Amino acid sequence: MPADLKARVAAAAAHADITPHNFILSAIAERMAREERYGDFNAAAEQRYASMIASGQTIPWTEMRNYLEQRLAGKADAAKPTAKTGQ
Repeated sequence: MPADLKARVAAAAAHADITPHNFILSAIAERMAREERYGDFNAAAEQRYASMIASGQTIPWTEMRNYLEQRLAGKADAAKPTAKTGQ
């Protein structure tokens, strides 16, 4: 590990009141969790896209945007748009 990085790790670990070794392990675990979440997100997106292509059903952006704007405005009873074929 480069000396400047080692010094930064030591300072951050001291600030967190843990050993540099534990700081490094924590950083690795945090990065692994982030990468795994990112992988899960991408897998879900790919699955949803494949389903959309297979079914041919989509929701027009104007309808979805209107729904989302209503929800953001606090309208819990906003009508959810439904997917339709051939749009």
